[in-house]
Amino acid sequence: MTPGRTAAIVIATVAVGILGATAYLTLPRWYRRPEVHTAAPVAPAPVGRKIKARLFYVSEDGTRLVGVERDVPFAEGSDQAREIVAAQIAPVTEPLVSAVPPGTTLRALFVTDRGRAYVDLSREVAAAHSGGTLDELLTVYTIVDALTVNLPGVQSVQILIDGKEAQTLAGHVDLRQPLTRNLSLVEEP
Repeated sequence: MTPGRTAAIVIATVAVGILGATAYLTLPRWYRRPEVHTAAPVAPAPVGRKIKARLFYVSEDGTRLVGVERDVPFAEGSDQAREIVAAQIAPVTEPLVSAVPPGTTLRALFVTDRGRAYVDLSREVAAAHSGGTLDELLTVYTIVDALTVNLPGVQSVQILIDGKEAQTLAGHVDLRQPLTRNLSLVEEP
């Protein structure tokens, strides 16, 4: 190989590297590979032991939430919050209708000593959301109310999406601050 050809190969390799780094750094954040956040493994609840929890689903007319008492696996401490949210976002059968978009998963959940819960949901909660102010309110307060109604130690809930603070799910409800219980959206029996 001639010295000129070797220099050309080196220059081409460096140029490709620079172009690749520049493209990666200038691409929008949504196009890059997502950051991976791993949550501590959750110990499974003892088989058979359950608690009664009030979960929330969309009313028949689609304008409110209805509370439904359901069995949820028992767990200790903040693991109980995980069990409640997991039950709330799980697929349901008719006549129940979930306000949470299909495919949404719970990535992590943490409860502070001051009663603030941080609920980290997968990106589907926003990406698959139908939109609209009412639908967004129903989705958000399905999660917030499920935790604050069933766990007296939880005073407020901050929803995260894919491990990050989110401004909103669909452009209407401000998620930058923790939210407190709001039963005004719940239909009385």
